[in-house]
Amino acid sequence: MKELVQQQFGDKAAAYATSTVHAKGASLARVVELLQPQPSWRVLDVATAAGHTAHALAPHVAYVVATDLTYNMLPKARQLAAERGLLNEEFGAADAELLPFADGSFDVVACRIAPHHFPDVPQFVRESTRVLRPNGWLVVVDNIVPDVRSRKKKEREAQQAAGDYINGFEKLRDPSHGRCLSVLEWRNLFTAVGLRVAHTETAAKAMEFADWAARMRVSTADTTRLRVMLTQASTLVEQFLTPTFTGDRIDFHLHEAILIGQKPT
Repeated sequence: MKELVQQQFGDKAAAYATSTVHAKGASLARVVELLQPQPSWRVLDVATAAGHTAHALAPHVAYVVATDLTYNMLPKARQLAAERGLLNEEFGAADAELLPFADGSFDVVACRIAPHHFPDVPQFVRESTRVLRPNGWLVVVDNIVPDVRSRKKKEREAQQAAGDYINGFEKLRDPSHGRCLSVLEWRNLFTAVGLRVAHTETAAKAMEFADWAARMRVSTADTTRLRVMLTQASTLVEQFLTPTFTGDRIDFHLHEAILIGQKPT
């Protein structure tokens, strides 16, 4: 899976540098607003890609270390930092599940729109918590699927099936996609490692189908399959993705969560 991630993203740095969702998504400013970063803070940005989260935080903190498993992403991140005059950023290759940093190295660990590619998300959460100092903050922003909350068996099965369908939809577009979690799953992962869940919020983000598919260079055949998946979606999936069809244009929504956890003293 990790090799597949590197293959998928190694030649797409430019696309992610200009992607509206990644470069200008509302969650960028919202993370800064929620964290209220301090000038003395040391920040680690995991799976930085083109560095958008690192660049958003760098003006407010002492320094940012930005890492990514895909080494080919890092030159674009460095370039964008230089263009913005950000001199307090360092860049390096690193595995989100095996961070090459000592315990308690950072005040903040941030990871935005990436964990759905990680083979072992619980290990990522454990590693992030390990490198946080006491009272430090883990900030995760990622796409989500519906919670499985109902106590009724049939409803639970339908909720689980909706999540599986949405993940299948994402994986057809991007084979390196692992699995989007639900908010409830994320909260449980945080509490399992002792993090206090300090904040949770969700938001829908509008996607234009053609651009969304083109960014990952989806084949014509798979693009057709993705269109069919939107037209044949169950009621729960349709309510979640809210696809609209206007001539040849398709618009839909993905859902994103921001979760902030604090490491205890």
